[in-house]
Amino acid sequence: MIAIVDYGAGNVASVHKALAHLGQDSILTADPAILRSAERLLFPGQGHFGQAMARLRETGLDRVLLGIIERGTPFVGICLGLQLLFEASDEAPGVPGLGVLRGRCMAFAAPRKVPQIGWNSVRVVRPGSPMDTVAAGEHFYFVHTYHAVAAEPQDVVAVADYDGDFTAAVQKDNVFAAQFHPEKSGRAGLALLRACVGGLPC
Repeated sequence: MIAIVDYGAGNVASVHKALAHLGQDSILTADPAILRSAERLLFPGQGHFGQAMARLRETGLDRVLLGIIERGTPFVGICLGLQLLFEASDEAPGVPGLGVLRGRCMAFAAPRKVPQIGWNSVRVVRPGSPMDTVAAGEHFYFVHTYHAVAAEPQDVVAVADYDGDFTAAVQKDNVFAAQFHPEKSGRAGLALLRACVGGLPC
């Protein structure tokens, strides 16, 4: 069973619909028991880092998700779901993230227009992740003002260019996450989602 973590940070319906298009059954849930029993977890999100972390902590889902990740369940973050995996974000000073990945999220430097909204090409920089299924130069859909700066460069598996390279996707052990929205990225995004739920390590 594929579970989509429904913690009030938006974006879950489009992910659910994309998986259905791929013929994959999934469930939208915040029930800890269901999340713990899932074979794979998808952790989408959009909005404010601090507000999302507050919801996770109020419901105890932060501890649930950390336990699931530690147990080795394949885990896929999307957009804000990537950023929350890091230790902190300049969007919410003093608010700790989940800390699965070392590093913090920072705003794009001026004079870049923010948020970055639209299509951008993605370049794989480290093999061994679902990004290996993506053709060179493939475009994905981004909507974000902040981007992750990893303290451990080996965690970064793909980058994109927005007046300089930034983290587009990360992987560490059983955790894979993308800053872009694969569920809104047409054929390439669906192919990546298929890789994430079809047996490849994520």
